[in-house]
Amino acid sequence: MDHGHDHDHNSALAVDVLQDLLAANDRVAMHNREHFDEHGVLAINLMSSPGAGKTALLEATIVALGKRYRIAVIEGDLETDNDAERIRAHGVPALQITTGTACHLDAHLVHRALHELPLSGLDLLFIENVGNLVCPASFDLGQHRNVTLLSVTEGDDKPAKYPVIFRACDLVVLSKTDLLDVLDDFDPRRAAAALRMLGRNTPMISTAARRAPAIDPWVDWLEQQLAARRSVTAAPLAPMAARLGA
Repeated sequence: MDHGHDHDHNSALAVDVLQDLLAANDRVAMHNREHFDEHGVLAINLMSSPGAGKTALLEATIVALGKRYRIAVIEGDLETDNDAERIRAHGVPALQITTGTACHLDAHLVHRALHELPLSGLDLLFIENVGNLVCPASFDLGQHRNVTLLSVTEGDDKPAKYPVIFRACDLVVLSKTDLLDVLDDFDPRRAAAALRMLGRNTPMISTAARRAPAIDPWVDWLEQQLAARRSVTAAPLAPMAARLGA
C-alpha cells in the first residue's frame, strides 16, 4: 500500500479545500466592501492577541470621537457578549458575533451582521476580531484598513514570531504604554526593529487607553483615514455635526 501517495493526495485535497474556502470568503468580502463604500463608511479591522486592549481602545476612541462621528462596532468572541455590552454602555451600536470554536471572524459572519447595523447613518465601523495572532490575518472581511495591537505586556518579539498578521496590518498600535515604567522586559525599540525586519514600512504608534487616556496619535491616524475615504467614495463621509447642521 502506497501510504506516501495517500498522504500527498490528502495534502493536495486540503490545500484545494482551503483555497476554495478563501476564494468564497474573498467574494463576500468584496461585497461587504461595496456596502461600506456605498454608504461612505470607513471599516477598520482590529486584531490582536487576547487581552491586548482592543475594547479599552475602542471605549477611549468613542469618548474622543463619538460627538463628531457616528461609530458602530462588530465584536467577535468565542463566547459571551461582554465586550459588546461595554461598547453599548457608551451609547454606540455594537453587535456581538460569537464564533463558538472558530478563532477568527470571516466575511460571511460580518455580512450577516451588517444587516443589523444602520450603515446609512455611520461614518466609522470597527470590527473587533477574535483575540488571536494567527487566523484573523488570513480572512478578508471587506475592511479598508487592518490594525494590529501589540501590548507592552507581551513580548517585544511578537512581530518576529507572528509575521503574517503584522505584515497584513496598515498600522501597529503599541498599547498599555502607561505600564512601561513598571516593566523591564519590553523595549519599544526592539518591537520596532522586529517590525522593520518584516520588510514593510508599517507605522507604529503608542497608546494608553486607561487611567488618563493618551490616544492622540491613534485619533490623528483615524482622522487621516476618514479624510482619505471622503476623497474616494461616492457617498462622502461627513462629521455628524455637519450633517445635523450644527
